[in-house]
Amino acid sequence: MTFTFETVRRIECQPGAIAQLVRVLRDLACRRLLIVTDPGIEKSGLLQGPISALTSELDAVVVYAKVQADPPEQMVLEAVELARRESVDAVAGIGGGSSLDTAKLVALLSRSPQQLDDIYGIGLARGPRLPLVLIPTTAGTGSEVTPIAIVTTPSLEKKGVVAPQLLPDVALLDPELTLGLPPHVTAATGIDAMVHAIEAFTSKHLKNPISDALAMQALKLLHANMRTVMVDGQNIAARQAMLEGSLMAGMAFANAPVAAVHALAYPLGARFHLPHGFCNALMLPHVLAFNIEAKPDLYAPLAEAIFPETIGRSRPEASRTFVEEMKRLGAEVNLPIRLRDADVPESVLPELAADAIKIERLLRNNPRTVSLEDALRLYREAW
Repeated sequence: MTFTFETVRRIECQPGAIAQLVRVLRDLACRRLLIVTDPGIEKSGLLQGPISALTSELDAVVVYAKVQADPPEQMVLEAVELARRESVDAVAGIGGGSSLDTAKLVALLSRSPQQLDDIYGIGLARGPRLPLVLIPTTAGTGSEVTPIAIVTTPSLEKKGVVAPQLLPDVALLDPELTLGLPPHVTAATGIDAMVHAIEAFTSKHLKNPISDALAMQALKLLHANMRTVMVDGQNIAARQAMLEGSLMAGMAFANAPVAAVHALAYPLGARFHLPHGFCNALMLPHVLAFNIEAKPDLYAPLAEAIFPETIGRSRPEASRTFVEEMKRLGAEVNLPIRLRDADVPESVLPELAADAIKIERLLRNNPRTVSLEDALRLYREAW
């Protein structure tokens, strides 16, 4: 097998890691920093300590704290304009996947003559970017180690920029930043990370031994700790294990891309402004069941990884056990299991299917071909 594997140059993971941001920026020779985050992080007071330390070290610390979920194009461009106006020489993204994705694009577009519209797709970005540090506050997206940024266009279509320049210089993982996550966010982001691992391991394209090993270990960590963090959110060891699992899943799917679960989740998020992990959780069991109809052996290794008792059983039986566990886990962590529970009207399902089938860059990675009729069937099963 021949393959290429890319990832971030440096990862630091420890309680209190955010305090290392001053040293990291010093090493990168940066003096004017833009912090990209969301209103909730700013209001929480989480940034007060780091900003105080940074202000005494740097010439300027500018904060853009307007990031929205599923970041719209105009918001990204607003942050880029701020970075240019303030002549910043580094960007730090702090928050969930939307903040990290926005920070990536700001670091790139602040130095690039290209327009955002010109770089949607794979490998279309050109030139350098500003130094970039990413600090996740959720254990889910893995965005801190992916060369991907997802943006919502004015037509409510989700488009991706995929380019190696979006990998940061440093990813800082601090489990203390996740201790305050409410249970519903913990659940949705945890399932999101598990979907990344599952789809990377079963991806039809670019799957390789390194992505497989990372996806498998990620799934083990996430599955072993998910229920713990739901009942004991202050468990720092479990929180760190979830962050590590999310990180590994991100490294896996950055190289072996995700597939139909994400393709069907994106229209739900764009049309109804539902959290991305929430949308993945709604569609996961149905896409898994659909895939094992044609590929009954594909998910058996995943079942064996989290249920050793399935070792020795027939591959189709082990795969079915895996699907049932994913259904059960979603229900146990109190995520709605039906589209109707998320106030998605049945009448819109054909439109969702039409939107999803356009996301060929993801559907092509699914182990089973998904037609327009299949997409509608899956939405109806989820409804």
